[in-house]
Amino acid sequence: MPLSRRLMVLSLLTAPATLSLRPASAAVSAPTFSFDSIDGGKYDTAKWRGKPVLVVNTASMCGYTPQYADLQKLSDTLGDKAVILAVPSDDFNQELSSDAEVKKFCALNYDLTLPMTTITHVAQGEVHPFYTWVKGQIGFTPGWNFNKVLLDQDGNVVKAWGSNAKPMAAVKDAIDALMG
Repeated sequence: MPLSRRLMVLSLLTAPATLSLRPASAAVSAPTFSFDSIDGGKYDTAKWRGKPVLVVNTASMCGYTPQYADLQKLSDTLGDKAVILAVPSDDFNQELSSDAEVKKFCALNYDLTLPMTTITHVAQGEVHPFYTWVKGQIGFTPGWNFNKVLLDQDGNVVKAWGSNAKPMAAVKDAIDALMG
């Protein structure tokens, strides 16, 4: 093997010892995102910096829909120390046909007061930029309704869960851990 090639191999073998082991997301500020509010106006995730944020894609006619009760309970428990954002989506054909119907359904059945977006694409079609970013960060795309994505206080993805993850169990524990 020529000397130049041996030096290149040697430098590649020793390079990891000199590289930072920080995750790529820690090196660059996480982007912020804007969501249309079901109540009108916008939610800007920049306003939530300094708090953990749990983003949950939801649907009104799903077997997991009763999780709305635990999401509201989690929101009430955490108060203003964290944000739970519900993102209704019809990507799995289980959402009502209009934002007004979704809002009324959630108010009547779950007394929902947590922030909620308009009906939004999370996995197919014109996917919201947040979900495109999450896929790029950790390879996660919602595979069904009530998938959960947790962001830390700086807006970086901490963890994602599927539909079976209960809001008042492992999800709450992960949020509590972020808050110290």
